[in-house]
Amino acid sequence: MKYLVLARRYRPQTFSDVMGQETIITTLKNALRFDRVAHAYLFCGSRGVGKTTIARLFAKALNCQALGTDHEPCNRCSSCLEILSGQSLDVIEIDGASNRGIDDIRQLNETIGYAPSHGKYKIYIIDEVHMLTKEAFNALLKTLEEPPPRAKFFFATTEPHKILPTIVSRCQRFDMQRLTEAQIAQKLLTIAKDLKREISPEAIHLIASFAEGSLRDAESLFDQILCFTDDAIQAEQVRSVLGLVSDELFFEFDTAFNEGRISFAFELVESLFQMGKDLSHFLEQLIGHYRRLTLAKTMGTPSLCLPEPLFSRVNRAVKLYTQAQLFYILETLLNAFAPLQKSPMQRTSLESILLQILRSKNRIPIEVLIRRLNELEQNISKNEPSASLPNIPIDSNSSSEPDRILQDSDVLDTDTNILCVNEAEKQANPSKSDRASRNEIPESSPKLEVPPEPDVLPIKIEPCIEASVPVSDPDLIKPSVKAECIACCNPIHSVVGQDLQPCIPVLPKAPSVLERKPDPGRYETLLRFAAVELEGTIKN
Repeated sequence: MKYLVLARRYRPQTFSDVMGQETIITTLKNALRFDRVAHAYLFCGSRGVGKTTIARLFAKALNCQALGTDHEPCNRCSSCLEILSGQSLDVIEIDGASNRGIDDIRQLNETIGYAPSHGKYKIYIIDEVHMLTKEAFNALLKTLEEPPPRAKFFFATTEPHKILPTIVSRCQRFDMQRLTEAQIAQKLLTIAKDLKREISPEAIHLIASFAEGSLRDAESLFDQILCFTDDAIQAEQVRSVLGLVSDELFFEFDTAFNEGRISFAFELVESLFQMGKDLSHFLEQLIGHYRRLTLAKTMGTPSLCLPEPLFSRVNRAVKLYTQAQLFYILETLLNAFAPLQKSPMQRTSLESILLQILRSKNRIPIEVLIRRLNELEQNISKNEPSASLPNIPIDSNSSSEPDRILQDSDVLDTDTNILCVNEAEKQANPSKSDRASRNEIPESSPKLEVPPEPDVLPIKIEPCIEASVPVSDPDLIKPSVKAECIACCNPIHSVVGQDLQPCIPVLPKAPSVLERKPDPGRYETLLRFAAVELEGTIKN
């Protein structure tokens, strides 16, 4: 007998053999039970999930001459045997990619009126129906809307969005789901037991995960691995056949991340390059590894359903990362995957990606940084007193008072400024002749009484003593008019609101940190500046 591949040899022959499509199977069997079979069905789904298989099973059940009590085809009558061998005249399979023109549909319309030869219905199964041209679809519309009483249409497609809405609206649509890894692994174990071959659980897990929900792909891979060895199938043999990188490298990378060994990025890429591995394929596996760790960190390790050796290693590796680190690494890898495939220097690009991952161990997430800056802003706001705090008078007899002022003020520098009593009086109340000469006010204007300057503190008059006070903020020293001291005739500055007195150095009243009014705009700018600077430092 000619050898059949596993995908064809173990194709389901009854509804009960179909895996992962229980809802669709139940609907079709109830349609048979209640005699509510529609004239057109559309089966959608990805590759290898059983679209054509279910269409054939439904066709067999419709034309079966000895249908069972559970509405399963018997697979023994002449109609079932003809459908199994592909020689039935009543079940016609058409490849939509090869017969996609309007002439092919015209020929179908001409023959659809003929009565079935043996069975109850004449059934047309059109696979990859989305490949039909727009003209072919339009030619099929009338026939599909009002078909002959004994004609049925079964369509199968992997791209239902390419089918005209007018076609879809005339069909009962079934969207088929991918198979889970557990379902695929169960099917492979059944096949291995039937073939009397031994295979390790880790090897089955590798095949099932590599198939990505397609049972046909998993069976084809298993068929390929069976030809590789006659002994028991282990995980290393599966990796060798599929060209996969050993999981040992990923766990070593986790250890290097925990230890902060930056040089491991170059060692790993050099090892991959010497083994001749595809670097983009390795990056795809690395994404799968970190996706597995992220799921284990977020949902728990038992949710992954891993075999025991792999389960223990993943459970140890996930403890080396925080959740924020895994999210950041996974996002970095996904953003770098497409550029790596197009990069002319894949080796250097992969090294850069791995270095970025290894250096991210000490990275502070932006959410934590923002929270810390908000806490800092709140603490600063709590420490600021109200603007109505009274000024404390300075006692010149106290030797510790000037030191206290210098300590509280954070705006003093090495500039020298000497202030005396009454230093700004002439500025506020200049002589009438001076004001008349400047045409500011007329000679006869009444004398204006200027209230004392609030920033000048009451002091005790002492002999003229010169003292230098460092002042950094020029706004703290108000402009004054030069005059002469009545006691020593030295140049002095007048003080607003007081008569000329013997000059004495007056220390400027500099507001302390606690006496300043809060400036929200200033703190917001500083916080944003700090956030940008810190983030840039961390990324570099």
